[in-house]
Amino acid sequence: MILKYIPLDEGMMIMDEAIVKAKKIVEGYPETKFSGEEYQRFYECVYFMCTYHSSNEKTMQLYEKFRNSLEESIFSTVQPTLMNKQGANLLREFGIMWSNYKLMARWLCRFFEYLDRFFIPQHIELESLNGISFSCFRDLVFKKLYCRLVEATLTLERDGLQIDWFLLKNVLDIFVEISDYRGVNYYEDFEKIILTEISGYYSRLASEWLLYDSSAEYVQKVFWCLNREKQRASQYLHPDTEVKIVQVVRYQLLDQIANKLMEKKQAENSGVVTDYQEILSKCAGMTLQEGSSSTSPEEWLSKLMASSAHIC
Repeated sequence: MILKYIPLDEGMMIMDEAIVKAKKIVEGYPETKFSGEEYQRFYECVYFMCTYHSSNEKTMQLYEKFRNSLEESIFSTVQPTLMNKQGANLLREFGIMWSNYKLMARWLCRFFEYLDRFFIPQHIELESLNGISFSCFRDLVFKKLYCRLVEATLTLERDGLQIDWFLLKNVLDIFVEISDYRGVNYYEDFEKIILTEISGYYSRLASEWLLYDSSAEYVQKVFWCLNREKQRASQYLHPDTEVKIVQVVRYQLLDQIANKLMEKKQAENSGVVTDYQEILSKCAGMTLQEGSSSTSPEEWLSKLMASSAHIC
């Protein structure tokens, strides 16, 4: 490639063309494409400017221009779009914005690639272009919306009549994706929040059910809740989180109140010796394989009780 002189001002104007067109993606036109000729023109512009203007100061201006282009797209489009959104609308628009932003950033990374290949490796204090793309969105969008995103996710998951599991999974996948790039593990943070919320919810239910339901009704509800939570978690959460949720539910509904449930059963049977403790143990250790659509709670309970000869 023959070295070509491009004045700094002229080169910056050429790169402005690339940036303006790339911004159309985040503005709602993800179908925006660059031709091979356009890509070559913008890439060579950066290459010639970096190689001809050998001073670090000039090259640093290109590096800052890349960062500024991302920040400007966030300030002008992403933040205003998401600012007043709530609930499912917030989650949906957030997913769209993240997808479009990444596409825009990928194009810009390709145009400024020479910085990644030769300039940035010589300055270990500088973040890679891909790193800048993630950190700009994380710091200027994700961190500011995180609490609202968590609230919207929990509300949709718990209160939604027709839950959009794909939407929930997509948002949590973004949590993981952003966490994977040298940041706080936002998914683990969300996991702690949802486990705490579930623990409190079932602790309250356990107290209510012990007061108003028979022991048999209580066990039926435990069966139903364990399987419901397993099914819900499998729709959008990591398998490890699914296991933790089932453990939390089982702890609140069985382990915590086992003695009270035994006392309730003994009172109902007026001193008849039973193997009810065995039922609780089996329920506590259930793998939930019995919770398929072909097995009702009543059928499951009957089979469980039939395993003990002294059950009334």
